[in-house]
Amino acid sequence: MDLPFNPADEEAKLARIREREEEDVARVLSEKYGMTYADLSLTDIDADALRLIPEADARAAEAAAFAHAAKELSLAVRNPNNPALAKVTGGLAERGFSVREFLVSGKSLDRALARYADLSYAAGSRAGVFTVARDVLEKLAEASGTRAALSAELDAVAAEKSLERVSHIFEAVLAGAFTLRASDIHFEPEGEKTRLRLRIDGLLTDVYFFDPATYRQLASRVKLLSGVKLNVSNRAQDGRFSVSRGAGDAIEVRASFIPGNYGESIVLRLLDPATTQVAYTELGINPKLLARLEKEIRRPNGMLLTTGPTGSGKTTTLYSFLREIHRPEIKIITIEDPIEYHLGGIVQTQVEGEKYTFAEGLRSIVRQDPDVIMVGEIRDGDTAGIAIQAALTGHFVFSTLHTNDAAGTFPRLADLGADPKSFGSAITVSMAQRLVRRLDPAAKKERPLTDEEKRMIQKVFEPLADKSLIPGKIETAWEPAPTSDDDTGYRGRIGLYEAIFMDDELAAFLRDNPPSHDVAKAAAKQGYLTMAQDGVIKALAGVTSLAEVADTVDLPRA
Repeated sequence: MDLPFNPADEEAKLARIREREEEDVARVLSEKYGMTYADLSLTDIDADALRLIPEADARAAEAAAFAHAAKELSLAVRNPNNPALAKVTGGLAERGFSVREFLVSGKSLDRALARYADLSYAAGSRAGVFTVARDVLEKLAEASGTRAALSAELDAVAAEKSLERVSHIFEAVLAGAFTLRASDIHFEPEGEKTRLRLRIDGLLTDVYFFDPATYRQLASRVKLLSGVKLNVSNRAQDGRFSVSRGAGDAIEVRASFIPGNYGESIVLRLLDPATTQVAYTELGINPKLLARLEKEIRRPNGMLLTTGPTGSGKTTTLYSFLREIHRPEIKIITIEDPIEYHLGGIVQTQVEGEKYTFAEGLRSIVRQDPDVIMVGEIRDGDTAGIAIQAALTGHFVFSTLHTNDAAGTFPRLADLGADPKSFGSAITVSMAQRLVRRLDPAAKKERPLTDEEKRMIQKVFEPLADKSLIPGKIETAWEPAPTSDDDTGYRGRIGLYEAIFMDDELAAFLRDNPPSHDVAKAAAKQGYLTMAQDGVIKALAGVTSLAEVADTVDLPRA
């Protein structure tokens, strides 16, 4: 039986076909003109970018600005041959903007131009900064800064029908991350949904799920802000942008995009300058070790290496040392990959692919007459060799290395090709560190130690040469006592530290490149705490829990 002809349905089908054809033509023309194609139906239009071009000029040039990050501007162009376009791009260039043109269809351009009608109602942001409104932050803070409050806020903004919907969702995500003290935001596509996770106090936790369409719009928004290629989804990209919290302070955001089975996985690292303002005396370093480090970091030459996995706080530790020793008569230069935090009064440089590597940068820095050098990471033999030579020729060098403990520093440098005979003269301190969650003072409880725990603690302290560091009371420990399902009983993190200091005996011992466990035994005579011992002391004092320490460092079995 033939179905009745429905003119409305047929017109709708034809309209959809014409729209697809128009987008296909735009794609073909983008290749002809050597431009990047963009579909603005999948992209949030940045009101601040749109404001940069008067509406009359935009319509005359058949072009509209739809995104910007700092002085980089994304411009949607309908007709590259329009004579009025050159006037618009020339004016933007005179104002210091670097313009990147995207070829779009007529429908996409109409969508952007239609947004001019909303500009009188949209709040402005400073150039290059995504602003999180103060009222959004206060709203989440008043709700005790919980994951449930963030989820409820996301439900509310996701249900909006306004043109600003995607911006409001992203604003809520950022505000929630700030309120919950998250260090990273993860968007992870999983077929029919995209998982939002936050890393809070070092651990990832699920917060929300987005539908695929909302996620694609969010991904486009983040890509435009980050200054990466919008039409590239099959290879990794990295970018960055700034977020203002409405009170004059800005947070740098480092964005990473990698391809996945269901879409790009996005991770945003929140680089809050406040985290590096911690004084070295507040890092959680044991007083005996701290007193020795205060002397070592003021040496005129030598090298301090701090080791640990990614995210163990190495950069924060080094920055706190640099701020402590900085004074007008000392020149400090750093080479980092990338520069995560900006320090006043210090020259900071950044690695750039093969053009400016750690080794090449270090060679150049030495010629800049520095007193102190900070190398973000020693990754290869060239960098290790140059850093050691710098330490031997009147400079003090701070750097990081990836090893499991302080004793592993020396075999690792030897593996990279450094001469063990030079260690005694060049390296003054080898440190290792980890971060553990700190117990919330308002949500913790004391309990008696089990017999098994007492035996384990006895084994931990058995090799410690300085017995005065062992607590007098080893009867109780502390553990979290969360007050709700949304609470963990932890708030913030603190470091566990160990260090080995160079002396004549150790220097002679290292000349034969001994294994790390032998180095650890030799260094135990110096009488400083290992990370395990430091962690147990903090657990007994109620700073953290034994379970947290056991999850972070190796503790002996009872």
